[in-house]
Amino acid sequence: MLVVDKARGPTSHDVVAKVRRALGTSAVGHAGTLDPMATGVRVVAVGQGTKLVPWLTAADKRYEALVRLGASTDTEDAEGSVVERGAVPVLTEEGVREAAAGFRGAHRQRVPAVSAVRVDGRRLHARVRAGEEVTPPERDVVLHEVEATVEDPETLRLRLHAAKGFYVRAFGRDLAHRLGTLGHLVMLRRLASGAFDLRGAVSAADLEADDAAARLAAAHLDLVAAAERVVGVVTVGTAEAEDARQGRRVALGPVGEALASGAERALVHEGRLVAMARREEESFRVLRGFPVPSA
Repeated sequence: MLVVDKARGPTSHDVVAKVRRALGTSAVGHAGTLDPMATGVRVVAVGQGTKLVPWLTAADKRYEALVRLGASTDTEDAEGSVVERGAVPVLTEEGVREAAAGFRGAHRQRVPAVSAVRVDGRRLHARVRAGEEVTPPERDVVLHEVEATVEDPETLRLRLHAAKGFYVRAFGRDLAHRLGTLGHLVMLRRLASGAFDLRGAVSAADLEADDAAARLAAAHLDLVAAAERVVGVVTVGTAEAEDARQGRRVALGPVGEALASGAERALVHEGRLVAMARREEESFRVLRGFPVPSA
C-alpha cells in the first residue's frame, strides 16, 4: 500500500499509471478518485494489496477546501466555465458557521453533473461532454464534521470530515445557495482517507524520479500493516490459518469472541496476512483470502 500526495493537474488514473510504470506491474488499484484540480491523499494498492481496495474505498475522508462565492461554473469548480453570476451578501463568521452546521449528519445531495456517477450505464461526465442534457441524481450522504470560516468577503475556507460518496464540490454549491448566492470550489485538498494521511506520502517528484521504484519501495506499507490500519488484526494459529486458506469457517479464539457480531478483522499467521474475515455468530467467515507467496 502506498499513499501518494497527488499534485494539482494529473487525473487519478495518471497517478496509477505512474505507479505501474515505476514498479513494472499492472496490478495496481486505488481507493477513490480525486478530481484533476484536487491534491492530497491518494491511496494506491499494489499486487495482493489490491484485494484490500473494497475496505479502503468505504472509509471516511477529510478535506480542506476553498469556495469562491458570486459565480457558479458548469463543473462546480475552478476548472469549468462560469455559467451564472450573483451578488454576494455581507458574510459573518457566525452566519457562515450556522449555515454550514445545518448540513451535518445524513442528508440528500445532488451529485455534480460532471462526475463519474453512472446514469443508465454511462458516466455523467461523458454524457455532459457529448452534449446531452442530464439531470444528476440525488443520493444520501453523511457529513460528520464541518468547520467554515470567512477567508475574505468572497471566499470561504472549509474543513470537512465526510463519509464515502460525499462531493465537496456539491457541498460548496449548496452552502453558497444557503447563504443566498452562488459558489464553486477553487481549492480542494484531501487530508486523509480513513486511517491514511499525508505522513510518509510519496510526492509527484518521487513518481517521476529516476529511482522512483526505490522511493516507492521505501515508502510502502506491507499487507499486515495496511490491514491493521484498515480494520485491525487478529492473530490465528496454524489450524485456523489453514481453515482460512481453504475458505472454511475459522474459530474465533479469545480475541474474536470479544468482537461484536459483524465486526471485520484481518487474520494474521506468523506475520503474514491470511484473510479478511467477518465475525458471524460463533466463527469468522472469510471474505477475502491471501495466498501464501511462492518461494
